[in-house]
Amino acid sequence: MLDMKRLRDDLDNIVERLNKRGEDHGHLRDIVTKDTRRRELLQEIESLKAKRNEISKNIGIKKREGKDVAALLEEVEKDKQRIADMEDELKGIEQEIKDTMLGIPNVPHEDIPLGKDDTENVELRKVGRIPDFSFEPKPHWDVARNLDILDFERAAKISASRFVIYKGMGARLERALINFMMDLHAEEHGYREVLLPYIVNEAAMTATGQFPKFKDDAFKLTDERGLYLNPTAEVPGINMHRDEILAAADLPINYVAFTTAFRQEIGSAGRDTRGIIRQHQFNKVELIKFTTPETSYDELEKMLRHSEKVLQKLDLPYRVVEICSGDLGFAMAKTYDIEVYVPSYGGYREIGSISNAEDFQARRGGIRFRRDKNAKPEYAHTLNGSGLAVGRTVVAILENNQQEDGSVVVPEALRPYIGTDIIK
Repeated sequence: MLDMKRLRDDLDNIVERLNKRGEDHGHLRDIVTKDTRRRELLQEIESLKAKRNEISKNIGIKKREGKDVAALLEEVEKDKQRIADMEDELKGIEQEIKDTMLGIPNVPHEDIPLGKDDTENVELRKVGRIPDFSFEPKPHWDVARNLDILDFERAAKISASRFVIYKGMGARLERALINFMMDLHAEEHGYREVLLPYIVNEAAMTATGQFPKFKDDAFKLTDERGLYLNPTAEVPGINMHRDEILAAADLPINYVAFTTAFRQEIGSAGRDTRGIIRQHQFNKVELIKFTTPETSYDELEKMLRHSEKVLQKLDLPYRVVEICSGDLGFAMAKTYDIEVYVPSYGGYREIGSISNAEDFQARRGGIRFRRDKNAKPEYAHTLNGSGLAVGRTVVAILENNQQEDGSVVVPEALRPYIGTDIIK
């Protein structure tokens, strides 16, 4: 959520930067006008309450003196009604401001590239060697079907399309990747491992920016408590410290979490309908950071290096792109995407995003810190990143490491976890 004081003080600049996302945010000027009226009402209500208290004191005095207080009582009643009317107006204005502000995205960082959509994202680097096959490579769904390690038909029978059953070495490969990623980030990169709930409440979804904008994309439970299936470990991870005041000495706080994520993928019909690139249920390892404002962009670069290390150790070709203003996620000020090379697409596909939300999520979720015990609380910066999407890593291994006989070579770093050097 945007800082209202920042909006008041720097309105034209904020609107201009938000407009770089591709939508007109000129209506924020109306919000500033409403906020001016809100502050006027607060002052008027406070003044009337002080006047009412003073009159009440005079009523008590005059009653003890035996004097007539009818006029004063009438004035108190009028003021009481005026206060009630203004409080109703104030409540309505505050709700309008809140509803509007919850739908306003984060302000893009000044240095991110300008662009209308993902076609204008900026490639920063390519890493690794793209495989040069001496045979016609197969897409991962055919590789997996021939090895009998992924079963789409039975998954659809059990649930619906866009679900999959991992079988045999497919299940072991998925599990090995989860353990490999978790160990790498916990033991080598210093993140604290957490195992988070897979079900989250509406306040958690609102704090991270999933609600209200992406409410239709969530799987809602038929439960009177307003619960939802976790769409990403970012939601429960960031909300671990919702409505808390942290100590600056403890920052940065770094967490790594494995969760199964659930998304309806509304609006993506016809995209990636084959294979496991886009599923309703998928496994993901997520990195979470809480930092001070002045260190958050250094921590963003660290997180990017940590995510890249997964693909480097697996010897998979990838590239890093910086997301342009028109493709930036709702809650984020700056984002890098890591895209792995997928032969069946003849190009790179996203396998992880690494983002800095600055204080946007912290304001929505009340996540603050104190620099010392006497200091005024400040809003923390929150960051999250994929470390990585497990199913898409399976895709990359199956396609890039496939052999002419249909087998798949297991990356060397993964062999201790899976117990073999080849899937056949």
